[in-house]
Amino acid sequence: MASKNVFIAVIGAGGVGKCFLSQLETLSKRLSTNPSFPKISLVLVSRSTKTLYSPKYEALAFENLATSLASASTALSLAEVIEYLSAAPAKVILVDNTSSQDVADQYPQVLSKGISIVTPNKKAFSGSYKLWQDIFSSAASSGAKVYHESSVGAGLPTISTLKELVDTGDEVTRIEGVFSGTMSFLFNSFAPTEGSGGKWSAEVKKAKELGYTEPDPRDDLNGLDVARKLTILARLAGLPVESPTSFPVQSLIPKELESVASGDEFLQRLPEFDAQMEETKVAAEKEGKVVRFVGSIDMGKKQVKVGLEKFDRSHPIAALKGSDNIISFYTKRYGSNPLIIQGAGAGGDVTAMGVTGDLIKVLERS
Repeated sequence: MASKNVFIAVIGAGGVGKCFLSQLETLSKRLSTNPSFPKISLVLVSRSTKTLYSPKYEALAFENLATSLASASTALSLAEVIEYLSAAPAKVILVDNTSSQDVADQYPQVLSKGISIVTPNKKAFSGSYKLWQDIFSSAASSGAKVYHESSVGAGLPTISTLKELVDTGDEVTRIEGVFSGTMSFLFNSFAPTEGSGGKWSAEVKKAKELGYTEPDPRDDLNGLDVARKLTILARLAGLPVESPTSFPVQSLIPKELESVASGDEFLQRLPEFDAQMEETKVAAEKEGKVVRFVGSIDMGKKQVKVGLEKFDRSHPIAALKGSDNIISFYTKRYGSNPLIIQGAGAGGDVTAMGVTGDLIKVLERS
C-alpha cells in the first residue's frame, strides 16, 4: 500500500510541548519503516510569539528545532494558522499542547474543516457544555478525530478506559479518586499513613520548591484543576455538567489570602493559618483515618464534588505515594471492587506520552 502523507502542526512548545516534539521525532523515525502507517511530516510549530512553518508543506527538520523556532521571524495568528492548515494538500493533525481557552474555543471550527485534534488542553472539554457539544458534533459531521487522553491524569489511560466502559454498555455508578499530582504530593507528606507529617505551610512551600505546584500555589489549592478533570469525566460518563463551577468545590485557600498580590506573599502568610489544617488532620487521626483531597462523581444522585475526605489508612487512596494519581471506576460489571488506575499523574514526559499515544490512534485511523 502506498504511504499517504499526514501533516502535523504543533501549538505550544513549552514543558509538555518540548517533551512531545522529542517523542514525535522518535516516532517519525520508527514509523518511516512501517508501510502500514502514513508518512508524517511536521509542518508547523508555534508558540505565543513565534511560528516556524513550511509555506509549501515540506517537513521541518527536527535537528535544532528549538533554535529554529527561537530565531523565527514570523508569528502567525490563530486564524492564520487555521487558514494555513485548511489549505494543506493532505490530512492534517493539530496538536495543541497549550492550556489556552482561546485555542480551545477554535476547536469546532478546526474540526469542521476536517483537521483532527490531539491535546492535553483541559479547557476545551471542561469549559461551557455548549463548547463540548460543538466540538463533538463538528468532529462527527466532518469525520475528523479528537482525542484528549492527557486532559485527565497525564499519560494514565483514564479517558480511554472510561470511554470503553461506556461504549461497551457497562453502567458507571461512581468515580472517585485523587486527580491532582500536586494535591497527592501535599497530602501524602502532610498527613502520611505512618508518622506525623510536616506543617501545612511548610509542605506547600516544599511542593513549590520541588516544582509540583503552579508558580502561584493558589492555582492548585483552589481545587479548580481537579474540578475541570471531574467535569470531563462526568460528561463522558453521561452527566451533562454545565461547568467546573456548577458543583461544590472546596478551596484550601484561606479567605484572608484569596486576594493577596502574589504567590510569594501568599506563601509568606500561609503559616498564620496552619492551625486550621492541623485541626482537620487531628480530627481524622482521632478516627484512625487520614485526610485526602479527592473528587467524586455519583451517577445515581447526579452529584459531583471536590474537597477533603477522610479515609481508613488501609484504603488505596490513603496509601498513595509521591505525586501519584488514583482513579477508581465503580460499575455494574466490576461489582463492589472498582477498576483502579494508578500512577504518575503529572510531569512533561508522561503527559506528552498521552498526547503521542492519541496521535498514533489518529494515524491508525487515517
